[in-house]
Amino acid sequence: MAEQQFEMTKKGYDEAVERLKYLQTVKRQEIVERIAEARSHGDLSENAEYDAARNEQTMNEIEINDLDYKIKNAVIIETSNDTSFVHIGSKVKVYDEELEEEEVYEITGTLESNAMENKISNESPVGAALLKHKVGDTVKVSAPDGDYKLTIKEIF
Repeated sequence: MAEQQFEMTKKGYDEAVERLKYLQTVKRQEIVERIAEARSHGDLSENAEYDAARNEQTMNEIEINDLDYKIKNAVIIETSNDTSFVHIGSKVKVYDEELEEEEVYEITGTLESNAMENKISNESPVGAALLKHKVGDTVKVSAPDGDYKLTIKEIF
């Protein structure tokens, strides 16, 4: 079975590698120290501090494994200053006729997406709909709660 590939920019790849190093070294060691401290308090059967530290350890290891897999299967997408069409790395101003509002999105790879910063993945419904389209195009976004249309106003 072929490995899944994860598209990301060089910047996103470098950030993922740094995050992985942090989780494997600094964070892992902090958790080990908290577990040791909690163990020193005696009975582990009713030790909430120990349970919390073990849960955090599990979550940290899951994130390490996930990031490691994605980094090993990363495909670095070269960013371009080409504004003739939408691609990974583009910032796109769109108009939603239904909501009568404009929004600016940055199209990123999966690991770089951050909804709070309007950085959307190329695999998200909006990101996938916008890719390879030009200014003036109206795209249909197939979202879980129904389809809607966005018109591309500007690519920068």
